[in-house]
Amino acid sequence: MKKAILILATLPLFLMMTNCEKSPSPEGKSISISENFAQKTDNFAFEFWKAVNNDEKPETNYFVSPLSLHIALGMLLNGADTETKAEIQKMLGFENENMDEINKTYKILIDNLPLVDPKVVNTIANSVWQNKDFLAEKSYTDILSANFNARLYTEDFGNPATVNKINQWAADNTNQKIKKILDQIKTDDVMFLINALYFKGDWSKQFKTENTTKHDFTGIKSKNKVDMMTQTDEFRFVENDQLKLVELPYGNEKYAMKILLPKNNNLHKVISDLTPSSWNTLEQSMVKQKVVVGLPKFTLEYSKKLNDILGGMGMKKAFSDQADLSKIMKPAGKIKVGFVKQDTFLSVDEKGTEAAAVTSIGIVLTSMPSYPEIICDQPFAIVITEKSSDTIMFVGIVSNL
Repeated sequence: MKKAILILATLPLFLMMTNCEKSPSPEGKSISISENFAQKTDNFAFEFWKAVNNDEKPETNYFVSPLSLHIALGMLLNGADTETKAEIQKMLGFENENMDEINKTYKILIDNLPLVDPKVVNTIANSVWQNKDFLAEKSYTDILSANFNARLYTEDFGNPATVNKINQWAADNTNQKIKKILDQIKTDDVMFLINALYFKGDWSKQFKTENTTKHDFTGIKSKNKVDMMTQTDEFRFVENDQLKLVELPYGNEKYAMKILLPKNNNLHKVISDLTPSSWNTLEQSMVKQKVVVGLPKFTLEYSKKLNDILGGMGMKKAFSDQADLSKIMKPAGKIKVGFVKQDTFLSVDEKGTEAAAVTSIGIVLTSMPSYPEIICDQPFAIVITEKSSDTIMFVGIVSNL
């Protein structure tokens, strides 16, 4: 049901990053990361969300994962240097952070998010794909293996079967929900950095199928009949002059979907006005009370190229011929980011939610001229001539130095 009010459902994967339990629990793994890192990732999530919101038309349904993008950009950050690195760090909010500490926190999240709630399936996978004729610096791939659990694949990018292998990896790591992230590999593509997230959680309080009825849904462009799930139970809820916010937990209530419904029917304006601070105030104002919840059943697939959005957020150099990705391949200026793209899937029904996201970063050769090289690091000859008469005056070889 692609016409449903799916914009409200942009939160589940975002909440995977921000709403983990911080206190120990016998029912699952607790996660402890620095308050500073958590705040920075919250800020990035809201900036990214608002940038996508501003980029899309009001009638467009969208679903994105700040966490998937954050992890993929974290892998890219480890390959960047100088101004390129500084721009990515600033965009992520890490300009004053040590790379070892940044990578350590990524490792904590990647290892422990899947263990937070045994009743919820949450998997995180990372991979690096490089052309057989393009070998990245081993120090770079070692960092991604150690801190991002990234698996390295070296393939023939000229073989059409490689596209199928990459798409199969995406499908295998999203429970077959995202089956295609690449249409082709272009001649200047040399590497892909890919993150895949998969989430499947049953509602802690499930909707009864017998309470699902046909209901009018008035969208921006049209009115349609939808399958509206309903239930009345105790949920965390808050209401003010602008909006209503309810929390629907999954499993052992370590994960939750928060549904935001504007009162003035201007959802884009409400999202544009949100800040991490105002969101935190809303969350702290939520009180568990009996609430009647009506939620449409729907399925959504979404794909978005993020080059312009990330450029607007401050990551410009990485997309230019002046990119410094020399920690992936020396020297600086040989490669750049060709594209950043996210593909997502979301399904909501009476039982729960299934969601997936794949973020892919394509590394390409720059369009800077490729000059011939003559490096005299072995025996070489010398010829000295007089140019007007083309007279050879001296010849010699240098065999040893």
